[in-house]
Amino acid sequence: MTQVTAELGNLKGYDPFADSEENAGTGNGIQEGLIHIRIQQRNGRKTLTTVQGIHPKFDLKKLVKVCKKQFNCNGTVVEHAEYGEVIQLQGDKRDAIKVFLADVGIASSDLIKVHGF
Repeated sequence: MTQVTAELGNLKGYDPFADSEENAGTGNGIQEGLIHIRIQQRNGRKTLTTVQGIHPKFDLKKLVKVCKKQFNCNGTVVEHAEYGEVIQLQGDKRDAIKVFLADVGIASSDLIKVHGF
């Protein structure tokens, strides 16, 4: 019986943003500057969505992990010489990532700037 209880304990929900408790869920987060969401053309119809300017307090790798699952795409965190750490997601996910960042509470929608065609 205790083994079944221990196994059920592993089924608890997981909040990837639990370590960023400060201002969680208030809608404005701790974001101070603008977040820039851009699209880059790769080859043919392939595109990359880049997200730049997220406050360093947030763990970008955890953020990418959640985005990959929610948007059904691949993604990574790359180090850019000019912009610092930048999130790259495959495909045109500009609108989805804007809604996601606002819903999670990382930044309000007025701090998120979407670039591109």
